[in-house]
Amino acid sequence: MNWLNDNVNMLALLGAAAIILITVFVVAKYIKQMKEDKSTGELAEENWDGIGEYKNELPIGWSLAFLGTIVWGLWYFLIGYPLNGYSQIGEYNEEVQKYNTKFENKWANPDEETLMGMGEGVFFVQCAPCHGVTGDGINGKAADLTVWGSEAAIVDVILKGSKGLNYPLGEMPAGLLQGDDAKAVAAYMVEKIAKLGKSKNPDLVAKGESLWAVCAGCHGQNGDGMGGNSPSLKNYGKPEFVVDVLNRGKAGNIGVMPKFNDGRLSDIQKLAVGKYVNSLSQ
Repeated sequence: MNWLNDNVNMLALLGAAAIILITVFVVAKYIKQMKEDKSTGELAEENWDGIGEYKNELPIGWSLAFLGTIVWGLWYFLIGYPLNGYSQIGEYNEEVQKYNTKFENKWANPDEETLMGMGEGVFFVQCAPCHGVTGDGINGKAADLTVWGSEAAIVDVILKGSKGLNYPLGEMPAGLLQGDDAKAVAAYMVEKIAKLGKSKNPDLVAKGESLWAVCAGCHGQNGDGMGGNSPSLKNYGKPEFVVDVLNRGKAGNIGVMPKFNDGRLSDIQKLAVGKYVNSLSQ
């Protein structure tokens, strides 16, 4: 057979045969000793239920192996493989860093079409499993991104609250305003704070301005977030707001959206996702 002509296979077979023979010899030797040999020597003073223990010296082979292991361990950690030396994890991290640098340099100044394509690709991989391929939230299981940036979406947040962004002022409670009051504040925020366009109902805007103090306590009179203590509503409906959510994570109906500030997405990818999410609601 051809495999018998392979030197590597032959050596492996010879090694296996040698191991089997040595094992049989050692086992037979110790079985014979257990049957025929009798222990002799001085017993230790301690005993357990009448069972004593001989004062035997440590086997030389065991002692040498023990000391050798200690010496090898010290050599391995201090000289042979120092703590700051090569590691597969370190090599992987270096390769990832080089790739990320190359990626950022390549896409440092992408046009709008490129950003939209990049954002769509990232969205399908990272966001669609919870928000759905179309961003509709899969029947309320996650936030409906097709209405994000609208008055209706703001009303929904006012009624249900917002959790998990981890701002210093804490989470936004649900039900601070109800009914037409919530709609009025949403209209005022869209037109005057985020400046996303004219509201369809000017009367609601005027009413929302009078009620804005309920929101200004955390978001500030002009909605800037009071120096980072709460979300800046000036960015609502813009890619920058989405980027902030990606960096902070958010609590949702089906779990917690993870933070994407761990290197999984580059800054340009986050911006691309923000632009793509904006396109879903337009």
